[in-house]
Amino acid sequence: MIETKELWGRCLKEIEQNVTKANFSTWFKNTAIIKEDEGSIYIGVPNEFVKEWLQNKFHKLIVKTLVEQVPSIRSVEYSITKLSDKKEIQESRPLITEHKTELPLRDLYINKDDNLNPKYTFDNFIVGPFNQLPYAASQAIIERPASIYNPFFVYGNTGLGKTHLIQSVGNALKKNFPDKKVFYVTLEKFAIDYTDSLAMKNTNTSFKEKYRKYDVLIIDDIQFIDKMEKTQDELFHLFNVFYENNKQIIFSSDKHPNHIKGLEERLKSRFAQGMIVDVTEPDYESRVAILKGKAAQQITKVSQEVVMYLAGLIQGNIRELEGALNIIVCQTEIKGRQLTEEEVRLLVKNSIKPKKSVSIEEVTRKIAEHFHLDESSIYEKTRRKEIVEARQMIMYILREDFNISYPLIGQKLGGKDHTTVMHSCDKIKRELKDNMVLNQDVEKIRTMFK
Repeated sequence: MIETKELWGRCLKEIEQNVTKANFSTWFKNTAIIKEDEGSIYIGVPNEFVKEWLQNKFHKLIVKTLVEQVPSIRSVEYSITKLSDKKEIQESRPLITEHKTELPLRDLYINKDDNLNPKYTFDNFIVGPFNQLPYAASQAIIERPASIYNPFFVYGNTGLGKTHLIQSVGNALKKNFPDKKVFYVTLEKFAIDYTDSLAMKNTNTSFKEKYRKYDVLIIDDIQFIDKMEKTQDELFHLFNVFYENNKQIIFSSDKHPNHIKGLEERLKSRFAQGMIVDVTEPDYESRVAILKGKAAQQITKVSQEVVMYLAGLIQGNIRELEGALNIIVCQTEIKGRQLTEEEVRLLVKNSIKPKKSVSIEEVTRKIAEHFHLDESSIYEKTRRKEIVEARQMIMYILREDFNISYPLIGQKLGGKDHTTVMHSCDKIKRELKDNMVLNQDVEKIRTMFK
């Protein structure tokens, strides 16, 4: 028999390994199992906001973790509870584990018939220079599937919206062509299905029938197919069946097919028959648009200054952008007020990947080069406009991006007083609010230190 307190403690340890430190502290810190009722688990949460967040963002992870501990659990509910009230928490009540029949748990998002997530649509897909070509190709496909751009192969670094794009294609095709059978699968799940079929007698035919019955097949993360010789062979034959029968096939990968190690030449050739397009890192304007779109979906609003700050600071990964915004929205809701600049800066610092360590001298040298100035001029006591502006930019980057203290920045840049450094950083911040050219300049400088 497992006590509820012990069970939730084990689950929290597992959950902590699967979410960021900031997410765990924000969403799971003040939670507990308050009761179990005939296989239903009730988790106490401090407020409505946390309740909605756990339901919408972490429900599947919570359910999976609980079921791994107690297979008889059949549902998970959330209840707003004052956890300080000990009477509300049934710490010593044992879980009933006699139930042997596992009932299906409610899945908040995924359509089990096609594996598509209905939240991925083109209605909430931000288009910019970084993904304009993949988007244009996808629009042609949803109008005339299999007649153009077949196969459709999208590649790019992680966190750039590839899954959103290809699942949006699937959801649009379902809407435009209700009679067509669409199916989304990760390469990992495809490979597992195939190897399972090999392990069981007379089931390989069933595997072929399962996948060949679809009109549109979307395979995500195809880059993991290296070293899977038998899976590659099966995919090759499946590809030929789809192509010869005018069925659409779509792939995503974190790299171009020519750069996937171990990928057979015949598959590379098949991929090249259609359209291979890449999603690049979003530029500053695109990041602002993405954040504005995400922020508009939130009940609690954040300021334009926060949006522009995040867009300037976090580059290359849309997931990190969304994650940072979510943390700020949560803290704004909890505190019941807009956060200060310092609070936002500290939250973002703790929730995104640390930047590569660089020296103050290196930052000074690279920014001086950016402004076509000699590095030594930055340390001179001069009021020449071009040198002052470059020096202010260096101070701003050192403070905002590398969290160097004001006194140390002043000391390293010609013995300036810390108040001078503060004034310079504040001046850049004010100008960034309205000066798009300056925003672009800051973005280019930040790119040098990625």
